[in-house]
Amino acid sequence: MDTPLREPTFLILTALAGEPLHGYGLIGEVTALSDGRVTLRPGTLYGALDRLVDARLVEVDREEVVDGRLRRYYRLSPAGDATLSAETERLRRNVEAATARLAARSRATRPISPRVVGGLA
Repeated sequence: MDTPLREPTFLILTALAGEPLHGYGLIGEVTALSDGRVTLRPGTLYGALDRLVDARLVEVDREEVVDGRLRRYYRLSPAGDATLSAETERLRRNVEAATARLAARSRATRPISPRVVGGLA
């Protein structure tokens, strides 16, 4: 993916960088990673996972039956790892640029404290 990742996609890939997860595990992990700012609904998550699988950024890790229902686990693919790494680096550079600008602005707007002129008494 050459374009910046949308935040939910970035968070899904980040969650899968830790370990393979099933859908509801991903929903919880994305919520935790975003401090509750991003809450994925199941339909949104599974649509995103389908797109990420089609783009070969995510792979099916395994399937198991739990309480009579199929649970599918997903993992980050090597291409997904490379994409997440590149996006993380892009965001890091953006944060560095913003931090430098804010620091310069802070120095420029800081009130000048009066200085004592003269030598030692």
